[in-house]
Amino acid sequence: MKKILFVFAFAAILISCKSTLDTKSQVGIKGDWTITNVNYSGSDVIKVNSFNIAEAKCFEASQWKFIPNNNTGTMQLTKSGCPAFSSPIVWTVTKSGDFTLKITEGDKAKNVTQGYFLKMRNQTETSFQLVDNINVGGKNTEIVYQFVKQ
Repeated sequence: MKKILFVFAFAAILISCKSTLDTKSQVGIKGDWTITNVNYSGSDVIKVNSFNIAEAKCFEASQWKFIPNNNTGTMQLTKSGCPAFSSPIVWTVTKSGDFTLKITEGDKAKNVTQGYFLKMRNQTETSFQLVDNINVGGKNTEIVYQFVKQ
């Protein structure tokens, strides 16, 4: 009996979690993408470290793959003069436009305790933006990552 109750409780949790995901947006970013531009106020003066990996501008020309059926993918930094980096990722998009990202570096997602919350904006068939908010000198600053489909 306990086993049946556990199965029903687990199924209810899965159903309630799935209803908050935006499957249309997730399927819309299926495939291979490139970040063509990283823009933020003061980018000519201030260096920002993105995702604890590299300076934000190093993400220009990075390659991303999104697989929506299991919310996984990969990302790879390819810009010359920047550190080489490649990692599997786990991600979701909620109905409110929140984009969650875990850079797993080959570890299981459940073992990765650090993740990132961004906003998804301006999604079309061939482009979208991810927006991160950071505090620079007490002022909220948006970092906009512009993705274009390959």
